[in-house]
Amino acid sequence: MKPSLLALSLAIALATPVAHAADTPAAATTATAATDEPADSGAGNLQPTTKDLSAINVSAKLDKARNALSPDTGSSQYVIDQKAIQALPLGASTPMNQVLLQAPGVVQDSYGGLHVRGDHANLQYRINGVIIPESISGFGQSLDARTVQSVSLLDGALPAQYGLRTAAVVDITTKSGSELGNGGSVGVTTGSFGTFNPNVSLWGSSGPWSAFFTANYMQNDVGIENPTASRTPIHDHTNQTKAFGDVSYLIDNDTRLSFLFGVANNRFQIPNNPDQTPQFGYLDTVDFNSANLDERQNEQTRFGVLALQGKFGSTDYQVSLGQRYSGLQYLPDDIGDLMFNGVAGAINQSDRASTLQADFSMPMGDNHTLRYGLYGSFDHASTNTNSLVFPANPDGSQASTVPFNIFTGDRITAKTWSAYVQDEWSIGQNWTVNYGLRGDQYQAFNTTASQLSPRLGMVWQATGSTTVHAGYSRYFTPPATELISSTDLAAFAGTTNAVKNYGDNTPLAERSNYFDAGVSQKLGSDWTLGLDAYYRKVSRLQDEGQFGAALVYSTFNYKYGRVGGAEFTANYSSGPLSAYFNFSYTKAMGKDVMTSQYNFSPEDLAYIANNYIYLDHDQKFTSSGGVNYALGDATKIGADYLFGTGLRKDGSVPNGGTLPDYFQLNLNVSHDFTFDHFGQLHTQLALINALDRTYELRDGTGIGVGAPQYGPRRGLYLSLQKDF
Repeated sequence: MKPSLLALSLAIALATPVAHAADTPAAATTATAATDEPADSGAGNLQPTTKDLSAINVSAKLDKARNALSPDTGSSQYVIDQKAIQALPLGASTPMNQVLLQAPGVVQDSYGGLHVRGDHANLQYRINGVIIPESISGFGQSLDARTVQSVSLLDGALPAQYGLRTAAVVDITTKSGSELGNGGSVGVTTGSFGTFNPNVSLWGSSGPWSAFFTANYMQNDVGIENPTASRTPIHDHTNQTKAFGDVSYLIDNDTRLSFLFGVANNRFQIPNNPDQTPQFGYLDTVDFNSANLDERQNEQTRFGVLALQGKFGSTDYQVSLGQRYSGLQYLPDDIGDLMFNGVAGAINQSDRASTLQADFSMPMGDNHTLRYGLYGSFDHASTNTNSLVFPANPDGSQASTVPFNIFTGDRITAKTWSAYVQDEWSIGQNWTVNYGLRGDQYQAFNTTASQLSPRLGMVWQATGSTTVHAGYSRYFTPPATELISSTDLAAFAGTTNAVKNYGDNTPLAERSNYFDAGVSQKLGSDWTLGLDAYYRKVSRLQDEGQFGAALVYSTFNYKYGRVGGAEFTANYSSGPLSAYFNFSYTKAMGKDVMTSQYNFSPEDLAYIANNYIYLDHDQKFTSSGGVNYALGDATKIGADYLFGTGLRKDGSVPNGGTLPDYFQLNLNVSHDFTFDHFGQLHTQLALINALDRTYELRDGTGIGVGAPQYGPRRGLYLSLQKDF
C-alpha cells in the first residue's frame, strides 16, 4: 500500500461496530449474543404491540443450543450484526457480497464475485446452521441482507464439522418473528443509474407459531460492471426479485420445527464495449457495431429447508431436509456473437440439489463436548446448448460465412456423503483443544474420490485480554457440477469454435493442508486488535474462469498450489463512535494445468507446466474500514472504504501483471423523523464512490478473464423505511 493511502486508511479508520471474535467459547458466545436481541430495521427501536414471552424464552433456549452445534475453536471468525449492516451507506439495501467485503481477507471481483484468503469462490452458506447448496455461478445475489440478524464469516483451520466448501463459511442467523413481536416494515431505496428498490417485511408470533417474511424488487441500469470507463454503461439494465421466509412451530419446550424458503429471479442485459472489430463475416455482412449487441442472461434460484431442532436428554440435535434449484439462461445476439466470437451459443443450465443434514452435540463430563453428524447431497445438473458456428479450414480460419447449428447437451449426477466426529476438550481454565476426523466421498463422472481429514484446533487464553489460537485442517473440495464434458468439445471440431487442446476435461477434487495461527488482544474496553497468519499447500488446486462468450464460469485444476497470507484487524467502540480497520496480505500461486487444458493456449500451457504463476484472483494487499458516529438518538453519520492493489492481468508471463491500485470511499448520513399520527420514518442518504475515482477490476487479460470490468462510478441514493 502506498504510504499516503495507508495514512488515509488509518486516519479515517472507517464504519460500523463489527466484532472480530477471539475464537474461544466465550468469544463465540459474545459473537452470537446479538442473535438474542431484537432487530433494528433502521427506523429506530421496534415497538412491537404484543409478545409471547414463553415462546420467546423457549426460542432463545433453542437458539443457544443451535449455536452450541457450531463451534469455531481454532478458526478465525468475523461477525457483522444487523445493526452494523444498517450503518453501511446503503443499509439493508446493501447486496450480501458487499456486506462480506467488510471482513478481512475478502477481495472483490467482477460479476459480484468474492475471494477469501486467495481462494476462488469456494464459499459455504449456512442459514440458521443449515447448509444451503451453492447456485450456478452468475451475476445476481440470491440472499438478501434484510433477512440477516447477524452473519459470521469463519475461515482458517475449521473444525471437522465444516467441509466441502472451505474457503470460508458464511453462517447467517436470520431475523425471527418470535423475537420481533408482531409488525412489519416497508421502504424504498432510489437514486442514481435508475435505481428503484422497494421492499416489504412482515413478522409476528402467536402461541407456538412464529414467522418472518421479506421481499424486494430491484431495477437499475448498472446490473453488471461497465466494460468501459464511461459513467453510463450501454445496454446494462437489470430486474431482480428476491424473497425469503422462515416459519417456525414450537412442538414443545425442547423441540422446534422450522421451514426456511427463498427465491430469486434476476434478469440482466450484458453491457456492451463499443468500437470492437468483428473477427468473422456473416453472409454478406463484414461490419457490426459492438455498441448494438443484445446479449442477455437470466438466473433463478429457489430453495426450501425443513429443519427439526431440539434436545433429547443431554443431546442437542438439528436434522434437516432441503432442496435447491438454480437455473441460468444465456441468450446471445446471434449475428453479433458470430461475428465477434465465431460462435453464438444459447445456453440453458439447471441444477437441482437435494440434501440431508444432521448435527448432534452432547456433553461428556465437565470437560468434554462431543459433536458428530452427517451430510448427504444428490446433485443433478444439466446443460443444453444450441450453438451457431461457421465451418473452419484446417488452420482454423473461417471457411464459409453461412453458419450452422450444433446442439450439445450434458447431464451430470453428483453424490456427496460426509460424516464427522469431534471433541471439544477444556483443559483447565485457559486451554481448549478441538480435535476431530471428517470423511468425505464424492461420486461423479463415473469416478469416486474420497478422503479422511484430521482436524486439530487450540485456543489459549494467555491473559484476561489476550487470546491465542492455532489450528491444522486437511481439506477435500469437490468440483462444482455445472461443467463441460469432452463430448461437447469434440462436437465442434472443424468449426470456428474448435479447441486447440483437448487434454483431460474432467475436473478433480482439490486436496489441501491448511495451517492457521492468530492472536486477539483487547486494549481496555474500547479496542480489540487481531493478527492472523495462514498457509495452504494444495494438490489439484481448483480455479475457475470465464473462457467463452457467455458469462458462465468453467472449472479447471492446477497440479500444485500454494497460498499464504496475513490479516490485521482493529475495532473500536466507545459511546457514539465506532470504527473498524482491516488490512490483509495474500499470495496465491499455481503450477501445471492438469484439467480443462482446452481453455489455454499451447504457449501458456507450456510455461505453466514448469513455473508457478499467480492465480488470476490474487491481490497482494487489501484493506477495508469504516467509521460511524451518532450525533444524537436520531442522527448518524458514517463512511467506509475499500482499497486494493489490483487483481492480476497478463504481463510477460500469464497473470504476470497487476492492475492499478484502487480506492473507493462511501459516505452516508441517516436521520429518524417523528411525525404526529404517522410515527417514525427512517431516512438514509448514501454517496457511493464519493471521489468518483475510476478504477478497473479487470482489463480483459489474464487466465479465464473474458472482458474488462470497471468499479462503480459516483452515485447518490436515498432510502426511506417505515416500521409498523
